[in-house]
Amino acid sequence: MTSLPQAAPRIAKLTALSIGVALLATACGGSSTPSSSGSGSASASSQAGGISCPAPSASAAASSSASAAGSVPASSTTTDTPLKIGSLLPTTGSLAFLGPPEIAGVNLGIKEINDAGGVLGKPVEVIHRDSGDTKTDIATQSTTALLGQGVSAIIGAASSGVSKTVINQITGAGVIQFSPANTSPDFTTWDDKGLYWRTAPSDVLQGKVLGNYMTTCGAQTVGMIVLNDAYGTGLAKNIQSAVEAAGGKVVAQELFNEGDSQFSSQVDKVLAAKPDAIALITFDQAKSIVPLITGKGVKPTQIFMVDGNMSDYSKDFKAGTLKGAQGTIPGTFAKDDFKKKLLGIDPALKDYSYAGESYDAVNLIALAAEEAKSTKGTEIAKHLKDVSEGGEKCNSFATCVTLLRNGKDIDYDGQSGPVTFSDAGDPTEAYIGIYEYQDDNSYKPVKEEFGKL
Repeated sequence: MTSLPQAAPRIAKLTALSIGVALLATACGGSSTPSSSGSGSASASSQAGGISCPAPSASAAASSSASAAGSVPASSTTTDTPLKIGSLLPTTGSLAFLGPPEIAGVNLGIKEINDAGGVLGKPVEVIHRDSGDTKTDIATQSTTALLGQGVSAIIGAASSGVSKTVINQITGAGVIQFSPANTSPDFTTWDDKGLYWRTAPSDVLQGKVLGNYMTTCGAQTVGMIVLNDAYGTGLAKNIQSAVEAAGGKVVAQELFNEGDSQFSSQVDKVLAAKPDAIALITFDQAKSIVPLITGKGVKPTQIFMVDGNMSDYSKDFKAGTLKGAQGTIPGTFAKDDFKKKLLGIDPALKDYSYAGESYDAVNLIALAAEEAKSTKGTEIAKHLKDVSEGGEKCNSFATCVTLLRNGKDIDYDGQSGPVTFSDAGDPTEAYIGIYEYQDDNSYKPVKEEFGKL
């Protein structure tokens, strides 16, 4: 896939990125007791070696709840131009499964903001548009439409490859681009005029966590099937670095392009290397790739997936196809109270990936607009970092805006975890959730790992 050339770094961008991961539990899954589904050697027909991962913990860590905001004071500043936010999220294409939770997160944020009186005395408006994927020009058309309707910020895209096609168009118009799901490291040094932000951490973190996790599960050799775009190759690079740093080796890496429908060649070449574990760095192409791998005798416990393909496959595969497969999704586990609110917005939700990051993006934009006393994108951007750090902790629009209107400095922490921005618009710390597939091909949380970027 051809991507746009990267522009020179802006002033105040980070010149180097260092990372330290603090594991919340030792070994794979946090227990020294092997699970029955993951133990033992591979069968004679298996093309990959056997690895064993301990059983997941019984429950995820509980989240802290915000104190009730009570009556929200009116803003001392009102605006003649209401805050208007666009979304550029996938309802078609290879990441369409991520659209519903992200859109629900945006809509929940908008609802709660408007229930609390809106921003600068006016209700926030939202306009949704499809991003499609890199096989189409939908994102450019949608972006043109959103800019034509006078939005101050656009939440999206989900795909790093798609964002690369519109980032210059958005930021060049003086509008904030705020992605809840872009993880390509390329955006850290993009010349975005201070207008590109994200709540999802760079894949430097997800790659390190997943690479380390596979080796702690006993994998000494790893094969990878990789989408050939900014997301896929960037994540693969960081996984490989982590595997090698832990003493392992990537013995095969096969690429495919967006739009490809045949994957037998890639699967055969990876399995010929007989890796202990196989990392699938794909989008919904996993629906075609997983049966090819398991059909060759590879155990699902040897399959590791990523946020681009961690989805509910209960209607796609026969029971047990993915039982014991694991994968990573940036962000904390979606808590029950948050899921309940999201289901109130969209009762059909089954996946919650990046819902928290989308919700947080809306809240951060709204709070920065309140602090800036402006709905202009360039002015809001100047305050995004400030509302994410250094002040009194708060985790909802109502509680945070009450503090702001009472003259307090705030530090917003949201549903995606702690949010503290770097000068580059990246989160400086984040959680990566590790999940395991059940017999019905849906997934459950195993544990969270926390890292600083």
